[in-house]
Amino acid sequence: MRALTWHGKHDVRMDTVPDPKIVNPRDAIIKITSTAICGSDLHLYDSMIPSMERGDILGHEFMGEVVETGPGSTLQKGQRVVVPFVIACGKCFHCEKQQFSGCENSNPAETQDLGEIAYGTAMTGLFGYSHMTGGYAGGQAEYVRVPYSDVGPIVIPDGLEDDKVLFLSDILPTGWMAAENCQIEPGDTVAVWGCGPVGLFAVQSALIQGAHKVIAIDHHPHRLELARSMGAQVINYHDVKVREALMAMTGGIGPDACIDAVGMESHGFSIDNVVDAVKVATRIGTDRAHVLREVLMACRTGGRVSIPGVYGGMGDKIPIGALMEKGLQIRTGQTHVHKYLRPLLDLIGEGVIDTTFLISHRLPLESAPDGYKMFKENQNEVTKVVLKPDWQKEAA
Repeated sequence: MRALTWHGKHDVRMDTVPDPKIVNPRDAIIKITSTAICGSDLHLYDSMIPSMERGDILGHEFMGEVVETGPGSTLQKGQRVVVPFVIACGKCFHCEKQQFSGCENSNPAETQDLGEIAYGTAMTGLFGYSHMTGGYAGGQAEYVRVPYSDVGPIVIPDGLEDDKVLFLSDILPTGWMAAENCQIEPGDTVAVWGCGPVGLFAVQSALIQGAHKVIAIDHHPHRLELARSMGAQVINYHDVKVREALMAMTGGIGPDACIDAVGMESHGFSIDNVVDAVKVATRIGTDRAHVLREVLMACRTGGRVSIPGVYGGMGDKIPIGALMEKGLQIRTGQTHVHKYLRPLLDLIGEGVIDTTFLISHRLPLESAPDGYKMFKENQNEVTKVVLKPDWQKEAA
């Protein structure tokens, strides 16, 4: 089959690789109908995530048609399914608490050491996202093996085209959980740093969950306009000092809840971010934590901080004093996708949630390397790239 493979920093290639096979009884093989390039994929593209190996198949946002199942799968051939990017067994301590991104069984023992060293515990298995997360082949390919297929994938009813449901695989539940972690109360103002795909879905989700006001912060005009079109007020951080602007917009109190949807690769020319960039470039540091610092300083006393943005290693100069003295609550983590699939699918079916506004480009799978380069270099116009395998054109 054809698949997108990683070969180093800014080097991804379409290669011919072996077709996936059933390995365990609960496996299924999915024929990909749609897959997408995620902002988190750019961390791999930029070689920010350790334990990638040449030839690894990328992609963790995908859906498709079931073509083969193991005896323990509950799926049936011909069903259309969306697959969560988190791989979860459904039966361990964390899965039973619906903390699916903490699954204890989906990361093979031989790949757990790096996660334990970096984070104190092994990471859960993820599709297409390094050997620290299990080394699983991703879905930017024609076919993919899905472990624990009796737990993860959700069957899509007829009448809902791929574009409406593809983002159930990751970014829609991630934005929803980011807003849920804010514990939004009537009258709340929620500030969202970053109007990338997750940030925009966090804006949308916060408004649906009852926020009185949402303030979106970015510097890309098109992305800010998308946030504005959903009902958010916007701040271009090139034009103002963010904390001062937020204070003015909240009567001098600060936002009730803040969402860091940027993570480890924040942009801008603030002194702390320039220092972070130098440290990353020289391998002295790993994460550019400017946005997290700004969030902690801007959030009101007694407020809530939600961090869906990906951080991979160490950050310094974190204002821990502000965190403690202001009595802030912080909730973070990879998304418990499985928990949100059914309710979000229902909201899509009812027309409450629209996801198609985010798609800016549709490309054939063979053009995936161009899609990565375009997404990396032009994040104003490129909000989401959806890839379609060539077999779909042949079928049409």
